[in-house]
Amino acid sequence: MAVASLLRKIVKNDAMAKDPEAIYNWRVFLVAASACFGAMSFGWDSSVIGGVINMEPFKLDYGLEGDDTAKANLEGNIVSVLQAGCFFGAILAYPLADMFGRKWCLVFAAFLTLIGVALQAGASGPLAPIYVGRAIAGLGVGGSSVINPIYVTENAPRGIRGLLTGMYQLFIVTGGMIAFWINYGTSLGEERARMYIIPLAVQGIPALLLFVLMIIANESPRYLARRDRWEECKSVLIRIRQLPESHPYLQEEFHEIVDQLENDRRLMGDATFWSLQKEMWLTPTNRKRALLSFLLMVCQQMTGTNAINTYAPTIFKNLGIVGTSNSLFSTGIYGIVKVMSCICFLLFMADSLGRRRSLLVSSVGQAWCMLSIGFYLRFSPPIDGQAVPPAGYYALVCIFVFAAFFQFGWGPACWILISEIPTARLRPMNVAIGAATQWLFNFVVAKVVPLMLANVGPHGYGTYMIFGSFSAAMFFFVFFFIPETKGIALERMDELFGAGPFHHSDSKSLSNNGDKADASRVETSSQNGERHV
Repeated sequence: MAVASLLRKIVKNDAMAKDPEAIYNWRVFLVAASACFGAMSFGWDSSVIGGVINMEPFKLDYGLEGDDTAKANLEGNIVSVLQAGCFFGAILAYPLADMFGRKWCLVFAAFLTLIGVALQAGASGPLAPIYVGRAIAGLGVGGSSVINPIYVTENAPRGIRGLLTGMYQLFIVTGGMIAFWINYGTSLGEERARMYIIPLAVQGIPALLLFVLMIIANESPRYLARRDRWEECKSVLIRIRQLPESHPYLQEEFHEIVDQLENDRRLMGDATFWSLQKEMWLTPTNRKRALLSFLLMVCQQMTGTNAINTYAPTIFKNLGIVGTSNSLFSTGIYGIVKVMSCICFLLFMADSLGRRRSLLVSSVGQAWCMLSIGFYLRFSPPIDGQAVPPAGYYALVCIFVFAAFFQFGWGPACWILISEIPTARLRPMNVAIGAATQWLFNFVVAKVVPLMLANVGPHGYGTYMIFGSFSAAMFFFVFFFIPETKGIALERMDELFGAGPFHHSDSKSLSNNGDKADASRVETSSQNGERHV
């Protein structure tokens, strides 16, 4: 098949080489893309507001005036209320996803986002509708941020699970890029009253697409299995893998799902919310994975990426870019760099280089870029009315290079890891913890960064030094604590995390041996005629 042939030229891992070509088909990409419009809402809603609050009509209508500290505080409030809503949406999504399914929770999340966008676009001066609209939209965006990676992971073939789950990050940055360019296009020409309504209103496009496409999409086969809807589970696997019911690969995948579920039920029975909490935090292997998910998402936010995403126009002005249109244009270029870098990661690194190495490379690059910007603003800052010095252009380049390094690792790899490392019964809770952590620290960053830029040293140079130092520390965190997971089946993650201290070499061995064991079991069951679906 054309899709499989192309993927095998790009993705290099054992699973990709051995698995049937038919499973790498257009349908799995369509399923992933449909769900990832929730991620596009995430990127779009988070990025559009930074340009909107810099438009003069918005400043006049909503009172963004006064001294720098007061203005920064109001900007932080407007921006961060979305993240606050996302935090609570992420927490609520976990029980709802287990109760009503991944598919219908994504539909409901899209509906909430549309309501929130309508309130923001319909506001005409008072801040209350903006706050309420961004909070409601945040509930939808935060909910989809939990369910989306779970849904994609549970539908994806293992050989391209990193690629498909990483599409979540690609759609985030694509949404952000589109928002940046819409802001720039709106700023061209004469300033018009309430011109900011256009970028606020079009935030609803990805939410509308998510709503429509998820209505016609399939449910996750692993969720159906957990609800004992076995025939539907098999039917979905047959459809998305494009294999006949009797195919050994399909039988093996189905029986791995069955075995994993039986093992979970044997250990825990019909667990309640609190018993699952007990299992997560009192079982060493599960606690290890939950803590890793928490720390990964803390680290992701402490890179400073969302500080740039949200306040990019202000940051470019601080680096010497003069004029609102020029700063918005630079922001648009920043968005393009992020999208292209993320595409390169997904195609050539996620399932080939792997998650661990990508995070290590990303940490070093991010630290270098942020520290370089901090040193420039400390020792050779731009001067009003004068041309940007050569060091200033280097700092501007560092912003774009930072975006590339982030998309090579800490952007997509975190979402991939938190959705694939948990045991099956704890996956929704684990992703909810990761997503809620991400939104909590996203909220903190959105609230304090305007104040940091205004107060932490001339031109806010200390802001970049802080973020650069965090990225440097993250290198050592990954080196000592994060194993490699590429090419390992979801049902084999328990083995990776359950055999005492884990290292990169352990995961590599498990991936290779696991593939051989899987192949052996398939061959045995096929020859003996046992355990057919």
